[in-house]
Amino acid sequence: MTRNSRRLVSFLAAATIASTLAACGGDDDGGGGGGGGGGGTAEDNEATDPGMTEDTVLIGAHYPLTGPAAPGYSEIPTGVQAYFDYVNANGGVYDRQIEWRYLDDGYNPTNTGQVVNQLVLEDEIFAMMGGLGTATHNAALDLLNGEGVPDFFVASGSSLWDNPEENPYTFGWQTDYESEGKIIGQYIAENLPDAKVGLFLQDDDFGEDGERGVRQYLDDDQIVEVQTYTSGNTDLGAQISALQASGADFVVGFNTPIYTALARITAQQLGYDPEWFVSNVGSDPQLVGSLLERFSQGAISGSAPLEGTYTTDYLPTVDEVDNPWVQLFQQVWEESGQEGELTNFRIYGMSQAYTMVQALQAAGRNPTRDDLVEALEEAGGDFQGPALAPFRYSADRHAGISGMAVSRINADGSGEALTPVLVTDVGDAEIEEFDGEASTPPENGIPDEEAIG
Repeated sequence: MTRNSRRLVSFLAAATIASTLAACGGDDDGGGGGGGGGGGTAEDNEATDPGMTEDTVLIGAHYPLTGPAAPGYSEIPTGVQAYFDYVNANGGVYDRQIEWRYLDDGYNPTNTGQVVNQLVLEDEIFAMMGGLGTATHNAALDLLNGEGVPDFFVASGSSLWDNPEENPYTFGWQTDYESEGKIIGQYIAENLPDAKVGLFLQDDDFGEDGERGVRQYLDDDQIVEVQTYTSGNTDLGAQISALQASGADFVVGFNTPIYTALARITAQQLGYDPEWFVSNVGSDPQLVGSLLERFSQGAISGSAPLEGTYTTDYLPTVDEVDNPWVQLFQQVWEESGQEGELTNFRIYGMSQAYTMVQALQAAGRNPTRDDLVEALEEAGGDFQGPALAPFRYSADRHAGISGMAVSRINADGSGEALTPVLVTDVGDAEIEEFDGEASTPPENGIPDEEAIG
């Protein structure tokens, strides 16, 4: 079972969509310019809240464009830019151009507070989208919610973003870490019951939420060691040595890509060769492979050392060349004229941007910030897009994608799916196989959500 077959999208359907896109050149008859079925024309546009003018809507974000977390993550906003440019070229949303402004926080919470303060109070963004990192974005929660700024699609799976009572403007997007931990734990319990499991965790909500999920399916007898690291400390000798000494022959990592690479390098130096299960955040084969090459000064090359590593997926990946969403995003990226190739991080950014366009369309022609939040709560649970599993948005839930599939990395960096798409939720919710159908992009590559009003 390959990743391509997991999406249950036939080659014929993909080829049809690709040829349609090529024929129309991405032209839009409604889903972009004024899309959403809200009626009216550009002459009916009005300025509403800060960041929403007659002609533009300003969306902001923070990313680690520099520093140790920059590899990979700095590509996400370029994917967002590519998709927003594509929508703008086809009329925008309700005849408004989407302006995209993102600032560098270096993956440092203190910096995050400063750049978000600038985006909200000086630049006057209409909404935040895709602010990256658990500890970093947590530093901006009070400001964003206190100022009533829609805080959409935080680029982190922390449970912090699903708290509508305390943070009514904040919403998650990707599968939460606890649900991912549950899916990982169940897979190990069912398929590797004799494994002696060690946990290698980032020492914040990222690692804590993941561990909580894993422990719902693996007991203390099977988890033989737990080690944590602090982002910024690159010496992992003590942690990996402790995992080795415990007898752990299967390590589950909730860590960023740089720490996936550092852990593998350190283990190799110690002569430690367990099996690995790396959460989605830290498992991109191309990025981790390049980091391994850099850290080993060329002694390790490519993604071959990751062969056999288990991971999870909640979006199509760049190796799935027959997937219609990947084909759309490939076209969008090529048309953007930006440097570099389409990567999984850019697919992530484009996927978030697609959901943002849906939310703006659902909010209607002249929405306030509160209208945008209401639109996502009312309509977001039914949004169709690249995600493998449905969203969980409602007035009571601000959680994002509800599931993922387990896969294993091949020597060439491609993935072999080991399970169907599995859906669950935090707490004691059961894990079930997703019984819905995979979605395909609209013909012009732009959603056309009805306005809720």
